[in-house]
Parts: sequence; C-alpha cells; structure tokens
Amino acid sequence: MVEDSYTREEENYEDEELDETSFKSVKDAVLFAIDISSSMLTPRPSPDPKKHGDESPASAALKCAYHLMQQRIISNPHDMIGVLLYGTQSSKFYDENEDDRGDLSYPHCYLYTDLDVPSAQEVKQLRSLASPADADDEVRQVLEPSKEPVSMANMLFCANQIFTSKAPNFSSRRLFVVTDNDNPHADNKGMRSAATVRARDLYDLGVNIELFPISQADHEFDTSKFYDDIIYKTSPSDGDAPAYLQPDTNTSTAKGDGLSLLNSLLSSINSRSVPRRSLFSNVPLEIGPNLKISVNGYLLLKKQEPARSCFVWQGGETAQIAKGVTTLMSDDTGQEIEKSDIRKAYKFGGEQVSFTIEEQQALRSFGDPVIRIIGFKPLSALPFWANVKHPSFIYPSEEDYIGSTRVFSALHQKLLESKKLALVWFIPRRNASPVLAAMIAGAEKIDENGVQKIPPGMWIIPLPFADDVRQNPESTVHRAGDALNDAMRDVVRQLQLPKAVYDPSKYPNPSLQWHYRILQAIALDEDFPESPDDKTVPKYRQVHKRAGDYILKWAEELKLQASEMFGGSVAATSTLVKRGAKTEAAGEHPSKRVKVEDSEAGVEDEVKKCYAKGTVSKLTVAVLKEFLHAHGRATAGKKADLVDRVEQYFEQKI
Repeated sequence: MVEDSYTREEENYEDEELDETSFKSVKDAVLFAIDISSSMLTPRPSPDPKKHGDESPASAALKCAYHLMQQRIISNPHDMIGVLLYGTQSSKFYDENEDDRGDLSYPHCYLYTDLDVPSAQEVKQLRSLASPADADDEVRQVLEPSKEPVSMANMLFCANQIFTSKAPNFSSRRLFVVTDNDNPHADNKGMRSAATVRARDLYDLGVNIELFPISQADHEFDTSKFYDDIIYKTSPSDGDAPAYLQPDTNTSTAKGDGLSLLNSLLSSINSRSVPRRSLFSNVPLEIGPNLKISVNGYLLLKKQEPARSCFVWQGGETAQIAKGVTTLMSDDTGQEIEKSDIRKAYKFGGEQVSFTIEEQQALRSFGDPVIRIIGFKPLSALPFWANVKHPSFIYPSEEDYIGSTRVFSALHQKLLESKKLALVWFIPRRNASPVLAAMIAGAEKIDENGVQKIPPGMWIIPLPFADDVRQNPESTVHRAGDALNDAMRDVVRQLQLPKAVYDPSKYPNPSLQWHYRILQAIALDEDFPESPDDKTVPKYRQVHKRAGDYILKWAEELKLQASEMFGGSVAATSTLVKRGAKTEAAGEHPSKRVKVEDSEAGVEDEVKKCYAKGTVSKLTVAVLKEFLHAHGRATAGKKADLVDRVEQYFEQKI
C-alpha cells in the first residue's frame, strides 16, 4: 500500500504558491487563573434600569472562559484550554483534594478544568459553574472563598506544573490572570519576592502571563503595587508568540455592571486569543551588494472557511476516525504501482516528454529564498489593478543578522517620507516560483483608545507578469451626467459607515457562524437555532428614513437621463440594451459544422482538408469517430479527445 506520505512528497515537487497552506503550525495552550475572593463574588448592580440581574466579576470571568472555550473547540480543535481557580476554600490538583491525608501541594488552588483539548462535557460543566444560580450545591461549594489569603507564588508554581505536564512542547503558552486585588501581599515582602521568582520561572519556561485587572468601585486597579514585577511583555520579534498589543487602558480600568464587565473582558481576551503564525522565517532582504538583513513574513488577513479535520466511520458500535490511504493502480493491468515507477510527463508536439524527480527540481530551482531590491518607484506608479494576490507582511528578525531592526526601520521611514515603493525580486521558499513584487511601507494604525491594530512594517504585493494581463472586452461606456452624480453623492453621504471606516470585527461571516452554531448545538445537546444572526443584512427602515427621499430623487434623475440617452421607449421598459449579432467580415465563411459525404473516401478526404486548414474541431463527432474507427483508433471520450487523437494520427504519419 502506498501511504499518504507519497502524496505529500509529490506535492513538494509542485510549484509552491504563497498561500495560507504554508502557515507554520502553532498550537496554543491557555490557562485561566481566576481569583475567587469575596469582592470577586459580590454582584455588581447594573446602572441601566433596562437591564435586570446583577453579575459578579468571577461569574463574568467564568463566562468569558466558557465563550473562549466555545470558540476554540471549533475554530482551533487542537488548542488546549484550562481553568484554575485560586483563593478557594477547597483544593484540588489532579488526584489530590482536601479529603486526602497529608499536606496538599497547592492549598486553595482548585483545578476545575484540566489543561487539555476541551470536550463537550467540560464545556457543559464550565457553563454550569458560570451560572451558579442554576447550579447544584456541589458546584456552589467550589466557589466558596478561602478564609485565609492564598499564596501567589503557590498559584504560579501550580500553573508551572500544569504547563510542564500537559503542554511541554507547545509554541504558544499563556496564563490569563483575572483579579481585582492589585496588592495581594501588601505586608509580606517574602511572599512578594517568592511570587516574582515563580513568575520568572514561567517566563523562562516560555509562558506569557496576561493580566486582566478589574477595578473596584472605590479605587482603580494599580499594577505598580505588585503586578509590574510579575508581568513580562512579549517581544514583538517572536514569530510564535501571541500578537503583541499595547496595554488596553479601557479594559484595565473596567468597572460597572456585570454585563459591561463581561463584554470588556471578552473584547480584551479576543484581541489576544490568536497566536501570530509565520508564513516564512529568516528570509534575507538584500538592499544592496553585501548588505542583507533578515525578515519574517506573515499573513495578517486570511479567509476563514469551515474545515473538516477528519473523516468519521459510523459503521461500528461507536464512531471512529478513519485514516485515508492512497494506492496507485495501473489502468491496464490493475497492478499496484510503486513510487519508483512513476514519472511525470508534459505533452509537446504530440509527444510525451518525461522528467525524473531530480530534473523537475532543477527546472524549478531559481536560487535560495531572497527578497532582492532592484529599484525604487513612486507610489503613484503602482496601479490599483496590479494587486492580483494577497500581500505578505514582513517584519525584521535579529536571528541571522544583528542590527536588522535598525536597518529595516530606516528603510521603512525613508519609504514613508518619500512616498516611494521598492521593486523586489521575491522568492519566499525553496522551489517556489519567483515573482516581481512591490514592497510598500505601511504605517502603524491605532484606534481611538491607543491600541495598536496594525503594526508598522512592510507589505510585499506580488505584481502580475505580461502573461497574467488580459484585455478587457470592447464595450460602450455611457457616462452619467453631473446632475445624476450629485444626486448619488447625497445618497452616499446619508449612508456613511461610522467614522467612514469599515471595521471587519463588527461583521462576522454569517455562513461560517451559522455552521459553528449548528456544530455547537449538536455537541452540547442544545436546541437548534431558528435562523442565523446575519449582521450584514441592511437596516432597511433606517436606510429609508435617512436616504429614502434622496434615492427617489436619484431614480427620477436616472429616468430623465436614460430617456435622453437611449430614447423614451427604451428607458420606459429597461435600461439594458440588447447585444447585436456579430457581423461576418467580408470573405469569411460563417462558423458552422462541416458536413461530409457518407462514403469512407469522402470522410478521409474531408478530414485531411480540415487538418491542413487547422479546422478539425469543426467536424462533427460522428465524422471524427468514423475516421478514428477506420484507422483502428479509440473512439471513446469527449469531442476534444477525439480531435486530439485525429491530430496525433496525422502528426505521427508525417
């Protein structure tokens, strides 16, 4: 049997395109550490009289973990999520609990959900814990706060053991700490020092600690009292680390009712929930002779689609994952074909030209991966239509060349100031097809809260070759008059998006979300939703209220100009103009199928004439089959196959 490894090896010899399949796979492990104290369990009243029900910060944090687990169980099925409660009266760490004899390893730390790929049962349990009012007494006992303070060093060391045992080889490991206590060890310098050491151990292990502080009603959360010594910022040059964001000042001082607190936490966590995935690493950027720096490439925009991770066989008592195996068989003999017997061939002049694997590799080799600057041009020289493929975002790396960041920054600033682009020769990986590309400097973009949305860097836009450019069909363009343009301008002004900016985060893909919602309902035994939540549907009443009169005015102007341009009868029925029939040029025969005599001699002569003129494709299928049958050739297949066989016959005869 020839396994899937054969297929994967064969794919390596194909032309490599710069697409999303080249992502460097990164697994993510997230452990929530939620403080269970009296203040965290105290419900906070809602200032809005329309909102009923109070919610505590602890409940909001648990719901946040529940929602993130829902997202990851579908979108990232290999990622791990766990929930660690600290400051609880009861204790639990794997097989240990307060009922066992002997000392507990981590007192007042309760590992509610182990760090693992979440199952449907664990999601249900976390949902019940997030809503203690609907939970039983056993669940409520878990959320009972401890009567004595918990050691932060103990909690951090407990998290260290969880990451070490459950996710030792994960590239992205993060600890989310949710608390409203900004100074847990105010009077004990020894415990503060021990916590700092444990935090440093986590950092050395490769675990990033993210703090989600909650301000209390009487004072703001002050990170300088304790957590500035605990939290280490992620280096932005680390390609496998989570996306580096500046501190969100709004979420750090979140307070108010439970619902707004939950939304604030969800927004902050979602901004950190996607690890950055590199498209290519440490590719040299050649600025000039003997002047190189190293850069990493990323895809910041990637289309998300429902992905089936495996096939399931349901023929037995329980569903099992099916593993696919590919076998190549000979069409003539039915025998199994070995890998060494396979050669690829291309048709040229009626013959099959075959290549060995080594010859194919040599044909595709254009040198080592490189981004070589070959010149500069003004930004105005890049037309809009030249952007035919998705761009790559590059960022400097100090791994191969020390000082790459400084040189990259200088080039970036100069291109921004001069409003120029760099024309580059771009080979992202070995065996990849080289492309000419435009390297454009991109400025940093931040929102109104000062949070970075797009980092500063360079964008590489592949440019089309001459073979990729196609001519537009000939058409007659009718320009709209100034009055019609002015009327449409009023409509556009009334229907502007907020701040005249399209924000993708506000418009989730309705088809994708509906797919995930159905999967969630099946996995968690929930009721099926009646209809999808489609935020792309226009708000028709609001549109009519804002621009209804302007749209009617524009429609009247359109009818008036159409009647002047096409005539009253055409404008009254339709604005579409029927396409006229093509006229035959003088001396040319109309394109039609060739009829031949029924005799074999007539078929033979007519096929020869058509081959000499290059019009074999105009013969009927019956004539082609009769000719091939007379010469002992196969007559099965489509018309294109029959034409191909006829042409091969004459080429071999010559």
